Amino acid sequence: MTTTTAPDVPVHDPDRVGQLYRAHLSKGRATLGELFGGHVETDSEGAWITTHDGRRFLNCGSYGVLIAGARHPVVVRHVTEQLHRHPVASRVFLEPQAALAAEALAARAPEGLERVHFAGSGAEAVETAIKLARTLGKDRLIATDGGYHGKTMGALSLTGKDLFQAPFRPLLPGAHHVPYGDAEALEELLRTMPGRACFVVEPVQGEAGVVLPPPGYLRAVQELCRAYDAFFVLDEIQTGLGRLGSWWGADEEAITPDALLAGKALGGGVLPVSAVVATPRAYRAFDKDPFLHTSTFSGTPLAMAAVRGALAAIEQDGLVGRARELGAELLTTVRSIVTRHYGPVVREVRGKGLLIGVEFAVPGPAGDLLIELIQHGVIANHSLNSHLVLRLTPPAVLTAADTRYLYEALERACRAQAARYLPTLEGDSAHA
Repeated sequence: MTTTTAPDVPVHDPDRVGQLYRAHLSKGRATLGELFGGHVETDSEGAWITTHDGRRFLNCGSYGVLIAGARHPVVVRHVTEQLHRHPVASRVFLEPQAALAAEALAARAPEGLERVHFAGSGAEAVETAIKLARTLGKDRLIATDGGYHGKTMGALSLTGKDLFQAPFRPLLPGAHHVPYGDAEALEELLRTMPGRACFVVEPVQGEAGVVLPPPGYLRAVQELCRAYDAFFVLDEIQTGLGRLGSWWGADEEAITPDALLAGKALGGGVLPVSAVVATPRAYRAFDKDPFLHTSTFSGTPLAMAAVRGALAAIEQDGLVGRARELGAELLTTVRSIVTRHYGPVVREVRGKGLLIGVEFAVPGPAGDLLIELIQHGVIANHSLNSHLVLRLTPPAVLTAADTRYLYEALERACRAQAARYLPTLEGDSAHA
């Protein structure tokens, strides 16, 4: 067996990195990397990523992970100190970092959510919520069309897209989907299974293409779940921790679900961490038996230090308010630029905080604009459950210079691509 040491990693050889992906990771992922320009990322700081050739890209993607930007000094300090002290716990003794991280997270959660279970990924948090529901006799799962909750088997049963589900069926039995934002449809289904339902929903659907519910929807959901004795899970893995311009989407309507799911930004952009924050009633089976639901790396000290650093950074830098203010500015300007170039090809530009979606009326321009933006130095995201939507999830640490860079890049990218979809139009759409 041969051993590859760090200096041998071919970070400056994109062809070699691509070969390694094809040999050991995924041929499809290697092909996708080539489609995006063959770049190999090697460094990051704040809102910027640097590639193997020294080129810098403004990172408005990363699927919502980097609300505090990359390598925020507060997060790095917490993690570095813990790394040099005690990175992995014995799982036998009590360990302070997990306790302190749980206290800090519960203090910022909606009122009534006091118990915390940490995990490594968002999907693991979803699986935990499903198991909590089962301990209370809630064995019928309900989610929403277009919702995204992960790709492990239980979570995949909730993710509302046939493309991801079909190769792995049968999934968990007793799973149903209702239209997002439709409280009446939810009530109609809940009526058929009183006392047995677990409803999982996002405050804003991210992977569905930044779909916002009608005002009052989450409040209505909470009332229905209480009326029909259903277990209410609010999936804030992408929307929480300031992404929407509030600590949680739950805050917008002052609701308290039985369980709230956090992730992505929870590790401060340094380590992968997720969590379920639950009411004492929802959590009581886990309270009683600490071995009922465990994981070797749940609450590992290094990840807990990242959680503490992330929560501190968000609060100290006022990133929640910054996301609200910056998001409003970005939404207005992005909408103006895109609609000016694409006109009727744009169906809608919508968003909340720093979760912004550009929906096109026809297939093609979302993917083409994504690739074109990369050519102009900006990373965005596609939406896994909607091929019509380009998604922007920038960090709240963007400076005025960063936003100008984004607007200029978007102008150039739209100018380069819009003519393909409006070949007969002249003027601003093609030549602005």
